Amino acid sequence: MAFVRALRRKVWQVQEEFELVEAGDKVLVCLSGGKDSYTMLDMLMNMRRAMNDSFEIEVFHLDQKQPGYPAHILPNYLKEYGQPFKIMERNTYRVVMDKLKPEQTMCSLCSRLRRGTIYEYARQTGANKIALGHHREDVLETFFLNIFFGGKLEAMPARFLNDEEDLTVIRPLVYCPEEMIVKYAALREFPIIPCNLCGSQPNLQRSIIKEMMKNWEVDYPDRKEIILTSLKNIHASHLLDTSLYDFKNCSIAMDNSDS
Repeated sequence: MAFVRALRRKVWQVQEEFELVEAGDKVLVCLSGGKDSYTMLDMLMNMRRAMNDSFEIEVFHLDQKQPGYPAHILPNYLKEYGQPFKIMERNTYRVVMDKLKPEQTMCSLCSRLRRGTIYEYARQTGANKIALGHHREDVLETFFLNIFFGGKLEAMPARFLNDEEDLTVIRPLVYCPEEMIVKYAALREFPIIPCNLCGSQPNLQRSIIKEMMKNWEVDYPDRKEIILTSLKNIHASHLLDTSLYDFKNCSIAMDNSDS
């Protein structure tokens, strides 16, 4: 199908621009049970075949003991998929509920606990790369969240090194529109496991941003793609960050460790 080929092309574009995977890599693919991570696994498997099985894939899922979690779905799916996998049980749900203040949302703390567990398992198994299923809309929503609520220009990179500099995190779907992933997930009939915690919280800032972008896209088609392109077209001399650009001498700042 044409849209499947288009989806794969976008993933390959990310691979070509950022060299996400290389021969000899062991990639820990984080499978949440949502449409995005299922799609990412398919795309990486397709890439591995095209690269003559030159890198290794292991699937990882964290059972966070959320109420109503259907524990049978992923094991059944992955056994049929025929790919090595690990399902780890950690009651992070209880930790989040114990520590959460009334005005806080669950997402931030839940994400930190999940990330720590993933990093720990990756190190134990010798994985050097961790694949996450964030797509184009996730990148753009994060960008605007950081602008409106965080006071910084920051999004989700396709590839980055963790703070300890021993693990590389990759995001193969960053160029993939969410609607294309929805269509692919329906075609493949993935057994979706919804995260009932996030969606049950009112007034989430991310939901507000999502609605804002949706309205923009109606009024100005292709706005999302144009904004995504802008994240690859940065002019440090036309911003206000003196750590990126030496405005006194009109040159790129040499002491910027993040550049």
